[in-house]
Amino acid sequence: MADRVSASIIIGGTLDAAEFEELADLIASEGLAIEWDGEPFEPHHHVPGEPLRLFAHEVAGGSFGDLESWCLSHGLPFVRWCGGYPGQWGPERVVATGDGSAVSYAVTEDDEVVISRSKVEMLGSFEAVIAHFDAAEFTVPPLVVGGFAAKN
Repeated sequence: MADRVSASIIIGGTLDAAEFEELADLIASEGLAIEWDGEPFEPHHHVPGEPLRLFAHEVAGGSFGDLESWCLSHGLPFVRWCGGYPGQWGPERVVATGDGSAVSYAVTEDDEVVISRSKVEMLGSFEAVIAHFDAAEFTVPPLVVGGFAAKN
């Protein structure tokens, strides 16, 4: 049995209606909820003008493999957080800005970005350290489905 932790994901970007249905199916297959210990996500939970915010406990490996891959292949920006599993991995934030790639950042269990001395030395300057923190603080844009972004 895989190691399991709590995890959350925020998804934004632009989709057509058919792609949104695919996304909703993937979200359902991951068992994601609209809040911690909340009801499972349903398509009507999407709020125009907002990104999707989704949550789960007992997530194998702390990631949503198929969902994250689908988002990357469709150019959707997202930020995923997962807690650490003692002796296996530490808490992390994964940031995908919509360019098809994702970057992992070390964080605390409260999702606060942290940086090691070796990373500071590798970055080489105060400006580069600040840029590292800025990149980790990426704000996910709203999820736009079928061209509608504004709240009604």
